[in-house]
Amino acid sequence: MKPDEAHVKDPTASKAAGAGVTLHQRRRPLLPAEVSRIPWLVALPEAERLQVMPQVSIVQAESGEAICRVGRPVTYWFGVVEGLLKMNTVNAQGQTTTFLGIPPGGWFGECTALKREPYRYNVEALRTSWVAGLPVDSFHRLLDHSTTFNRFVMNQLNERVGQFIAALEIDRITNPEERVARNLVALFNPVLYPGVGEVLRITQQELAYLVGLSRQRVNEALKALAQAGHIRIEYGGLRVLSLAGLRTV
Repeated sequence: MKPDEAHVKDPTASKAAGAGVTLHQRRRPLLPAEVSRIPWLVALPEAERLQVMPQVSIVQAESGEAICRVGRPVTYWFGVVEGLLKMNTVNAQGQTTTFLGIPPGGWFGECTALKREPYRYNVEALRTSWVAGLPVDSFHRLLDHSTTFNRFVMNQLNERVGQFIAALEIDRITNPEERVARNLVALFNPVLYPGVGEVLRITQQELAYLVGLSRQRVNEALKALAQAGHIRIEYGGLRVLSLAGLRTV
């Protein structure tokens, strides 16, 4: 995958992460090219957008770095500009349950931000990712004063309900092809993840982490879905040819 010109890898980022420099300490202001990749910011009227834009920051998160942790207070509303995150929990026995993957264009944690409660889940980078954040106080000010922002958040919440109902159904599916197909449908949600488009940049190992199957079984399922004409496997990702077909696998 060719890196976006607005996201040339910072050679100091990995060293800073390894040295214990926090994401918050490494954040920087948005570049002009990054603004267009934040859907709610683009949707705001110009006066509101110019007012709130300086409050949004962005950071490069390395693979395995935590964006959110269970029990920590909410300080930002986060979104993925580039890369891939996963949301999960770990029980007392150390078993991990993955709820969903978060591809480009996805903003998450609005319920936590609304209630200003500690996180009940973990979110971490599956690969090097660019993550943007709006301070929670700014989030609430926009809710109080912007009709456009309110509409965006309401649409998010509405889609989120459907997403988690679907996640419960997926968790009960044992057929690998069906399980992979339903997860792909979730990742290609145009409302929650408008930055994905028709091609999802994801490796089979990353998809295996999200689906909860071995890489080999995911590989077999993807080949079957490709043979059925629902997807095309491309270098560095997957292209959906029939979203309706994936829903009926």
